[in-house]
Amino acid sequence: MNPVYYFDTSFLAPLILEESTTARIESFMAKLPAGALFVSQWTRLEFSSVLAREVRIGGLTQPEARTAGRQFDRMVEDAYHILTPSASDFDTAKEFVENYATKLRAGDALHLAIARNNEMRTVYTLDEGLIKAGKRLKVPVSRGIR
Repeated sequence: MNPVYYFDTSFLAPLILEESTTARIESFMAKLPAGALFVSQWTRLEFSSVLAREVRIGGLTQPEARTAGRQFDRMVEDAYHILTPSASDFDTAKEFVENYATKLRAGDALHLAIARNNEMRTVYTLDEGLIKAGKRLKVPVSRGIR
């Protein structure tokens, strides 16, 4: 199986919005093979939601958020394959949410479902809850960085 890696929003956001993890994520990403990086349309929407939240709470101005959104879209279009969630992905996500021990929210369940149904080798996330749920569901999930 070719190595294919799926990234949730929490792992990619620091590449656009400066955070304490930015340098470590940039270094980590530089080591991955081109052509093996995947996100979903859901990731793109979720990043837009992060930007909208930042505008609401005053962390970004609207022009800053628009610029960050364009940067994210360019980054994704240039370096990632974009998966469109299928009905099967939504069905799998529903099963994951209904496994109440996972404590998953819908969006995180959708990330895991897309990754499982597309046979991703690893899902990279900074979300500890998503990591725990992935392990419970036997979906290979990793923080990727220390």
